[in-house]
Amino acid sequence: MIAQALSTLLPDGVRLTAYDGSTAGPGDAAVVVDVRSRKALAHLISAPGELGFARAYVSGELDLRTPGTVPTDHHLVLKTVAGPSKVSLLTPAQRWAIARALGREALTWVEPPPQEVGARRYLSGLRAHVPGRDAAAISHHYDVSNRFYEWVLGPSMAYTCAVYPQADVPLERAQEEKFDLVCRKLGLKPGMRLLDVGCGWGGMVRHAVQHYGVTALGVTLSRQQAEYGQKMLADEGLADVAEIRHGDYRDITESGFDAVSSIGLTEHIGVKQIPAYAARLAARLRDGGRLLNHCITRPNSAMPAIASRGFITRYVFPDGELPSVALVVRELEMAGLEVRHEENLREHYARTCDAWCANLDAHWNEAVTEVGQGTARVWALYLAGSQLGFERGDIQLHQVLAVKSKAGLSGMPLRPDW
Repeated sequence: MIAQALSTLLPDGVRLTAYDGSTAGPGDAAVVVDVRSRKALAHLISAPGELGFARAYVSGELDLRTPGTVPTDHHLVLKTVAGPSKVSLLTPAQRWAIARALGREALTWVEPPPQEVGARRYLSGLRAHVPGRDAAAISHHYDVSNRFYEWVLGPSMAYTCAVYPQADVPLERAQEEKFDLVCRKLGLKPGMRLLDVGCGWGGMVRHAVQHYGVTALGVTLSRQQAEYGQKMLADEGLADVAEIRHGDYRDITESGFDAVSSIGLTEHIGVKQIPAYAARLAARLRDGGRLLNHCITRPNSAMPAIASRGFITRYVFPDGELPSVALVVRELEMAGLEVRHEENLREHYARTCDAWCANLDAHWNEAVTEVGQGTARVWALYLAGSQLGFERGDIQLHQVLAVKSKAGLSGMPLRPDW
């Protein structure tokens, strides 16, 4: 009964089993969805679409698996089920028909999983994108566990789009290429000063100092990231030429930098803050200095910065907003910078997410022990969905290079030399 009623929500080729003993779908399906309790029904019906599915999955009331004794490939099953899901395509009348067929069990309110962030949990009355609330939002996502991030990201601890010079290059090599590409675009040379805002665990800072002979300051709102990065600098003998600072990029007072890199910060600051963001970074540069902005964007300016208040907003990136590349370029120009180069690396980010998914699967049991099953499931769903988004072009990754020209002098090469 339950399986038959819910079968219209799932893509073809998926088998569904329910706690009342009912089943639907092909017996030889590669993926099985187990509806384990009435709470799963309540999540699916009370919050239709991706949010209801996420709540049921994260709470463990709905399970996904490969059949038989084969270890479950979380990446495979999530891409199979979450990617082409029909839930968000149902009309209100179809949803009501399913709820009516299932009865009271499907209409009972169930509290969302504790991993879901709501206003009452972290905002403390602050409006979006002021320092206190930004710090709380960043902490929610980044202060999970450095050990967990090591398992997912690999030794580079780079949590941004890698750059694959060839399709078969491993993740670590691709992350090194990303950092090196940024250094080359910025024209770094020995003795220069680099500012890296939203520096994460310090990968860009360490690469620039080690391979290009610069001095560098990195800043992050995550305390765990800052402590990890500063320890890495000390362990590698770089503490005298580089610093990872725990703080807000808005509080940086130093100026005269030869280069500024911003890799994965813009998504967190809010689109209304981008003019002030661009102006602040431009003010940190010397004349002739370069800025590289690397961020996830929406595909076009007509799309809203926040697609919905769904899974990503509630579970992964509170207050996250995606600008369009047109907005980024415009605001850099309005801040007095001359845009010199731009490229879309979305296929590279799809490959990066695929590698992170594989890392999480390889360390699944350790990850569950470290952060709990709910958080591990949030990440499995988030990474698989992100890979699909970049593959389909629903989201993109753009690098924009700008320079603080003076009197028409940019110091840029006649043709890109990176």
